[in-house]
Amino acid sequence: MATKPFKNIIITFIIGCIVYAIGKLLSGGFHYSTVNQFLIEFTFYQLYAFVLGYSNTYFFGYLERRQWKKQDTIKRIVIGILGAIVITLVGLFFLRVFTDVLYYGLSFEEFIANETWGGYVFGFWITMTIVVIFHVAYFYNRYQKNKIKEQKVIAGTASAKFDALKNQLDPHFLFNSLNVLTSLIEENPKNAQKFTTSLSKVYRYVLEQKNKDLITVDEELRFAKTYMSLLKMRFEDSIIFEIPEQATNPESKVVPLSLQLLLENAVKHNMVTSSKPLHIRIYESGGMLIVENNLQPKQIVKKSSGVGLENIKQRYELLSNKTVSINQQATSFAVAIPMLTKQVSTMKAIEPKTNYDDRYIRARKRVEEMKEFYYSLISYCIVIPFLFFIWYRYTPNTIQWFWFPMLGWGMGLAFHAYKVYVNDGVLGNGWEKRKIEKFMREEEEERWN
Repeated sequence: MATKPFKNIIITFIIGCIVYAIGKLLSGGFHYSTVNQFLIEFTFYQLYAFVLGYSNTYFFGYLERRQWKKQDTIKRIVIGILGAIVITLVGLFFLRVFTDVLYYGLSFEEFIANETWGGYVFGFWITMTIVVIFHVAYFYNRYQKNKIKEQKVIAGTASAKFDALKNQLDPHFLFNSLNVLTSLIEENPKNAQKFTTSLSKVYRYVLEQKNKDLITVDEELRFAKTYMSLLKMRFEDSIIFEIPEQATNPESKVVPLSLQLLLENAVKHNMVTSSKPLHIRIYESGGMLIVENNLQPKQIVKKSSGVGLENIKQRYELLSNKTVSINQQATSFAVAIPMLTKQVSTMKAIEPKTNYDDRYIRARKRVEEMKEFYYSLISYCIVIPFLFFIWYRYTPNTIQWFWFPMLGWGMGLAFHAYKVYVNDGVLGNGWEKRKIEKFMREEEEERWN
């Protein structure tokens, strides 16, 4: 906010004009004997608006620069409101000192002796009403951005699956496999038959697993053995494998085809000769499944596109907060992929037989929207009567300031209720869904055209 000073000045000036109009209407109207009197009073209103507005703006910006956890929302709001109260009262005090002592010529002792709460009421409640409305608008805007981000995750899932299907099996692998098959047909028909059988299993596995987000480690290990048998027929004694028979935890899962991509990368980027055999080892450690090979890079190799590793990283990012780890040493290269289970806290809490699909995300989002609305409604029903009690008990002879937060907060609550419960109206739930789908279709059409 502090990076846009001109915009802030304009906003502050407009707020000052609005506050001036409200203040004059509540005090009996616009009655001035001279233009100079109007200018002086208007200038004081703008001074108050500028000082209080900018001080609260910088405080809000300071809170924004701090790192807040997701569960700290209530704490963030409480600190923001309490801080705004302190800043507003301190600002009002110094502004009143400036006007009474420096402008009107009172001594500081006279100012303190005549000071009462009544001199702070209007400025305080106007400022707090603006702060509350600003917070409501800010958090509602952030809520909308989070929903858009969630929709992007849905779209990203579909895009990642599409890219995964394109990149799961490198065309070079198929080309090389067909070359090996041609040689084997002439030299060793029996091995050629085995090779063809294994190759068909590889592609069948791809077709079976293409729509799954996770697969058990045992299934992936069995597929890796089949895939390695193809490599073994191609490179014979130039490649050596170590692989466990099964996972220590049968419930542990990984993203499909991750081992195939890592094995393919190891062969693609390293020399594989009888004099320098490639050793590939697959093992478990610390909840991770690790694929490690001795490092003997090819002397001439095309620049890596990074498709394989990036493919695995993106799919894990969509499912868990656990990340893929890469460890390159002088003589070895290892990639560790997380083994996920139903108990992993970073994964979404989904029943084992429930697909992580768009329907679940929409239902979950709907429940969260309703919860947030109910929390806001309960807070409104508690806070507004409390503010009315404070006015009635302590400041009944002043303006009825409780109307400002009641109306401001009430309007925000009404918009929230409309968003949650009105499906087909403008800006409603159904309208938002239709707009998102429309934009996604247009983007998809542009991508293909």
